[in-house]
Amino acid sequence: MKVKQTIKLIVWSWIVLLLLSVSPGFSASDRGSDTPEQVIGHLQSSLLQVMQEGEKLGYEGRYKFLEPVIDQSHDIDLIIKTILGATYWSQLDKAQQDLIIDTFRQLSIATYAGRFTQYEGEQFKIVEQRSLPREQTLVRSQLTKSDGGTVNFDYVLHQTDGGWRIVNILFDGVSDLAIKRGEYRAVLQRDGFPALIQLLKEKIALAQQNQ
Repeated sequence: MKVKQTIKLIVWSWIVLLLLSVSPGFSASDRGSDTPEQVIGHLQSSLLQVMQEGEKLGYEGRYKFLEPVIDQSHDIDLIIKTILGATYWSQLDKAQQDLIIDTFRQLSIATYAGRFTQYEGEQFKIVEQRSLPREQTLVRSQLTKSDGGTVNFDYVLHQTDGGWRIVNILFDGVSDLAIKRGEYRAVLQRDGFPALIQLLKEKIALAQQNQ
C-alpha cells in the first residue's frame, strides 16, 4: 500500500512540475493580458524597486532583476529593425541579424541597470493614455525627482502576440528611436556592421561601470 501511495505521489509531483513549466497560468511573469498603462506601470514600479535596492544589488543584480522586465515590456526585435531601417536590415545575413538583436537587447537592459542605481524619493505618475495611428498607443508619464524637477516620459506601444510592447520612448519630447537611428545608421554607412557591434559593446561596458 505504501508503495502505491509513493508511486502516486511521484506521478502527481511530475504532473505539477509539467504544468508549472508549460502553463502560462502558473507564471507570475506572464503579463500578456495587461493594458498599455499596466505595462508601463509595471516597468516603472520595477525601476523604483531596483533603485531602492540599487546599491545592495550592484550592477549585476540590477541587470538580472530588470532583464525579464525589459523582455516583457519592450519589442526589442522591432526597435532595432526600425532603427536600422529596411534597407540596412535586408543587407544583413541571419547570423548578423541575430547578433545585432542580442547585442542591442543586452545594451537596452544594461542602460536601465546603469542609470537607475539609487533611490532619492523619485516618483512616477501616469498622466494619460491615448490612441495613435497604425494601432499604436501612447502612454504619457512623469517622473518627479527628489529636487522637485520633472522629466516627461512618453511611451509608444503596439500590440503583439505576447501583449503590448514598447517601440519608442520620448524623453521630454526627444525620441530615443530617432537618436539611435541617426547614430547607428551613420556608423553602418561609414564603418560597417562590425563597427556598429563594437560601438554597442562599448556602451554596454560603459553602463557596467555604474556599480
